[in-house]
Amino acid sequence: MTEKNAARLDWEQRIGLPSDQPLTGTADLPAPAGLRSEDGTGHVLLDWQPVEGALGYLVHRADTVDGPFEPLDHRGGDVLAVPAPPYADSLVEAGRGYWYKVASWTDAGPGPLSGEAVRGCPKAPGSQPAEVTVSVDASAAPVQLPPVWNRMIGAEHLSMLIWDEPGPGGADVAREYADALGIVRDELGVRTVRAHGTFLPEMVSVRPDGSFDFSGMDEVYDRFLALGLKPVVELSFMPAELALDPEYTIFDYKGIASVPRSWERWGELCRAATEHLRERYGADEVAGWEFEIWNEANLEVFWNGTQAQYHLLYETAVRAIKDVDPRIPVGGPGSAAAKWVGPLLEHCRENDVPIDFVSTHTYGNAPLDFRPQTRSFAEATGKPEPEILWTEWGVTPTHFHRVSDSVFSAPFVLRGMKSALESTDCLAYWVATDHFEELGRPPKLFHGGFGLLTVGNLRKPRFWALRMLSQLAGGRVPASVSGDGAEALVESLATRGDDFSTVDVLCWNGTLDQTKIDGAPALNRGATVVVNGLPADARYAVTLRSVDEEHSNIQAVWDELGGGDWPDEQQWARLRDADRLFEEELETVTTGPGGSVSLTVDLPMPGIRALRLTRV
Repeated sequence: MTEKNAARLDWEQRIGLPSDQPLTGTADLPAPAGLRSEDGTGHVLLDWQPVEGALGYLVHRADTVDGPFEPLDHRGGDVLAVPAPPYADSLVEAGRGYWYKVASWTDAGPGPLSGEAVRGCPKAPGSQPAEVTVSVDASAAPVQLPPVWNRMIGAEHLSMLIWDEPGPGGADVAREYADALGIVRDELGVRTVRAHGTFLPEMVSVRPDGSFDFSGMDEVYDRFLALGLKPVVELSFMPAELALDPEYTIFDYKGIASVPRSWERWGELCRAATEHLRERYGADEVAGWEFEIWNEANLEVFWNGTQAQYHLLYETAVRAIKDVDPRIPVGGPGSAAAKWVGPLLEHCRENDVPIDFVSTHTYGNAPLDFRPQTRSFAEATGKPEPEILWTEWGVTPTHFHRVSDSVFSAPFVLRGMKSALESTDCLAYWVATDHFEELGRPPKLFHGGFGLLTVGNLRKPRFWALRMLSQLAGGRVPASVSGDGAEALVESLATRGDDFSTVDVLCWNGTLDQTKIDGAPALNRGATVVVNGLPADARYAVTLRSVDEEHSNIQAVWDELGGGDWPDEQQWARLRDADRLFEEELETVTTGPGGSVSLTVDLPMPGIRALRLTRV
């Protein structure tokens, strides 16, 4: 094993929260009631009654009614608790019985298990895929679809914008990085970008007299702001001159993760940076940027201090920033695995410390629901309820994992975004582009990079999932799924334009179970999409967009070309020609006297289908 690979393995073992690591603490919440199971094709569907105050739920499974019951690990590599029912357990064998219980979950840990266990026995597939029905009520008054998916996106440190050396595969990193941010701006509607390393050496230095030189930050931010985007100013890492242990670093670019040797000097840095940004870019402009204090301090690789020292880091920074301009929104803890949010809110409540938003991260799962904690804070303090910003989220926390290039990740993205519509203000995908060097630069085109876009800016299936979400026109109308795996495997969203000019129906089939990265025939479905409430006897043109193993899957195109590390000029041309969302025109349909239409589509797992009805 090379030194770099050994370091990578060590980092991932430390940042990851293994499935066999027990959660500490006990949530002071009752067990969920009404647990029931339904035997499905290739899965067991579980449902239960939500518990007031729960941030999520931890499903447990056993081979016998007497246990032992262990948390169900869907192999996402991070938090196992899910935000809400229903839940589909697809890590099963047909015909085999399983027993289930469920516990409420907070960031202090799980509460007690539900009482009587329920049994599930998944069914084997038949000769045809199992069926679901997607029902849309187009007659309902449309409501705004909260754009949680494009408020913010993650990216590698912004100083990549000024790189002047050849990158992976001979790429011009600065140009491709800027182009990638332009793509997510134009095609996904992204407005803000969060990146690590605001205080990296190329951004800020300390002069001999102790003052701070921000000329590097100026060059980077000038180029970034010219793209028409806004930064999330993540205040990290510690400048060497301020660090108690400047040798305590993380990543290939050596970000210093040390506590400061002087808390006063840390406050001076935060104040000076805020003043400088206001002077250069305007007070009103900077007042609209979020400032986030540090990144994942609950992991020792990112912070060599204690939780109490992080609270001091946060408090010192936020008071310095607010002294400059109280309008600037500031928050944290930017934590891994949905931790430390409650303790930070409690610290802010007890010490009258400002906090405008809470931020945290999770991977391989839908985001949990932190509204009970933010609402409790607002009620206790009389202050506005902090926003909830998931400033990192993705299909896996593991570098160089093939799931990141897979179709499997596309319906996963839609599952998470739909879950976030009601419970968060922002779900920021990590990250925009495979130009990323935390644990080393990309070794080949498809290497399991975190990016929505490859080196060379080819669009992965995850990108197309967000693009399809962004293409929904008009306001949201009710859409529900019934049948085998409804609302757990197969989900949907629908929108309608003014005067019934368009109806969009987005439906997808996916599981959290990452043993199914390559698909699972038992989970394939046939879907009947029924749109009710349209004008009678109206004609609609129908367009179908698809993402699955055979459509909108750029890695499959690369494999057909022979694969390898990096494309040659001819292969790049063919890849760019294939870099598009698959779309086809179906037959025009006419509503009946009751104003309904019905269409049938196949819905493989993993897969996405987007139907657009346009009145003609």
